[in-house]
Formats: sequence, structure tokens, C-alpha cells
Amino acid sequence: MMFRAAQLASLQLADALAPLSPHRLVSRTYNLSLQPWPPQARNLPMSARTYPVGSRQLVSDCLRGSGSVRFPIGPLAVHYCARLAGVSLRQYSTDPRTLAECVARYWERFRPDVVWLSADTWVNAEAMGAAVRFPDEDQPACGIGEPLVQRAADLDRIASPDPGRHGRWPLMLEALERIRQMLGREAFVVACFDQYPFSLACQLLGLQRTMLLVCDDRSLVEAVMERALEYAAAYATALARAGADMLSGGDSPAVMLGPQLYRQIALPFERRLVAALHQAVAVPVSLHICGDTTPLLADMCRCGADVYELDWQVPIDQASQTLGSDVTIWGNLDPVGLLARGTPEQVRQTTTDLLQTVLRCGHRRFVLSSGCTLAVDTPEANLQAMFHAGRNLPAVGC
Repeated sequence: MMFRAAQLASLQLADALAPLSPHRLVSRTYNLSLQPWPPQARNLPMSARTYPVGSRQLVSDCLRGSGSVRFPIGPLAVHYCARLAGVSLRQYSTDPRTLAECVARYWERFRPDVVWLSADTWVNAEAMGAAVRFPDEDQPACGIGEPLVQRAADLDRIASPDPGRHGRWPLMLEALERIRQMLGREAFVVACFDQYPFSLACQLLGLQRTMLLVCDDRSLVEAVMERALEYAAAYATALARAGADMLSGGDSPAVMLGPQLYRQIALPFERRLVAALHQAVAVPVSLHICGDTTPLLADMCRCGADVYELDWQVPIDQASQTLGSDVTIWGNLDPVGLLARGTPEQVRQTTTDLLQTVLRCGHRRFVLSSGCTLAVDTPEANLQAMFHAGRNLPAVGC
């Protein structure tokens, strides 16, 4: 069972990786067969499950724009789950049983509508052969040494992607299957496929060098992005086959390009990856770019993603107008200034203000979340305040 997803994902993706027209969620049918509440949730008091449908149904309805009793809630809880469970980030990121148990403990504590499968941002680069280490037990993995790719010939040494064998891909697939076994089909599971091609190229070439090569040797950058596209597609497809309800990837260095270079370099590969995944699997795909992406929004929405995860600097009313009503906005409370450093009352008020803005905009597809990953030291009282505010404001008109 453990690696059936990897075996299925090894199917040829050549046709899917060709440039295709992007698909939107509004025109797609997703295989979200629902099952009853898992045993560990059936004994909850009704006050702990204050909606007439399960979380998975709630989220899928929201993503389809088909109406829901309230907006779903899905903060980006990743390393926070390790801290909550009292385990090191190294153990969380390298042991599938530990990762799954940490996610389950977070779900049991807060009953979010969404849980996340993610270890760190170097999973794909490591699978391609990049040297990765943990600086200490409670720091996430990072790249070390010389970048993997120094010249175009280095790309020939990167093997074809194998989700059942390369790097930490097998343990991430096992962790996902364990999460499904522990939480049943009730929880909506977002699986991070790590990086979009430009972001992954920055890891393989080195960030500063990539920014120079964009102007000095763009053909090398694009050649690396071709291999990155191949790996991202293989891993994301395997995650979907293993039971992910949504696929999420990041392209944060793209914000440094500015609108013109973003359109020329990052966007075409984002579009190709999203189109390939839409062709290969029947789950929605999300794009996450950290920071103030307001100048990029008009172009981002052309990549064909179903969901856009927006950081806290982006005004929701402007994002709603620019992105349009047929995509889902996921965000966008400040994870540090508010959720980690604010008071419960500030969290409640800001959450309410955000949701009221969304309602005024008439945006039907919205998931309440942190703008980026939660800080590990986020006070539990602040998260509870966010969940309480979100659950007590009906999505009137949605």
C-alpha cells in the first residue's frame, strides 16, 4: 500500500508537461468522495463541530463556489505541529510516523477544516541530488555546499524522477497515507509538492546566481527549470495519487523578479506545471508566493491555479477584484505580527474584519488562513481566537 502512489506516479508525464491551456476549478469535476466522521471525532460535543457538513465537504464546496454555511479555516500549520507535539523539526521532517502523528495531534487539538503535509522547502531539491542538512535539531533543512548545478552539463547527472526512491519523497508519501489512515476521509488534506520550477531552480543554481543569470544566461535558468518542472510534476502527481485533496506549491523567489520578468520567466513554467497536473490528476492546485504580490496578481491569475495563497501584505479587497470570482483566495492573517505576537482579542477583531471584507467583496471562494506558515511559538490562545472568530461568522450570501 505504502508506495502504490509512487508506482502510479511513474506513468509518463511527457504529454502532460507540454504547454497546455490552463483549466479553472469552475469547469472541473474533482473526485472528492466523502465518508462519515472518523471514530475519534464521533464523541465530540456538537459545539466542537458546529456545521452540518464535515470539513472536507465544507472546503470542497467552498473551492467549487457552491455555497457553504461559513468560510473554511485552514492556517498553514507545518512546523507548528512539531512544536505542539513536543518533537524536534529533524524528527518531524525525517520520520513519516512522527510527522503524521504531529498532524493528527494538531487536528485533535484545534479541529481545523484543513491539515497540511509538508516538511520543509528542500524536499524536491534533495530528491534531485542537492546536499541538504539540518543546522540543529530544531531548525528546518537547508541546502549546503556548492549549488548542484554549475553548468548545463550538470543536468545530465540528474536521474529521471522516481517518487518511490528519491530523497525524502517516499517518506512523505508514507506520511500522507498515515495521515489518511489516522484522520479518515473527514479532514481536507493539502499536500505541498514543495517548489514551482523557478523557485526550485533558485535552489539548484543558488539564489543570487540565479538572479544574475536571468539577465546573463537565461537559457541555463530555463534548462534547469525544465528539469525542475519534471520533478515537481512527478512528486505532485504521486501526492495526489496517495490521497491529497489539494496540491500546493511555492514560488516565492518569483516576487523578486518584478512583473515584467515574472511574466517572461516564472509564469510560463507555473502555467505548464498547473496544466500538467490538471491533466494528470483530479485535484485543485494552489500557488503560494510569499510577500507583497499585489503587483503580480494580474499575471499570477493567468497561471491557471485554482487557489491563490496570499500573504498578509496583500489587500484582500484588491486581490478579490484582480483575481476574479472563479478562483479561491486562501489567507491572509499576519502569522508573526498578529498570530504569534498579538493578543487573542486582536486576533479575534482582525479575523472578523478580514472576513467582513471578504463578504463585502462578495467573494464566494475564500479560506481563512495565515498568510504564510505559522510560527512555532504561536500561542494556542491566539489560534483558538482565530478559529472561534471564523466559526462564528456565517458566510452570508455565499
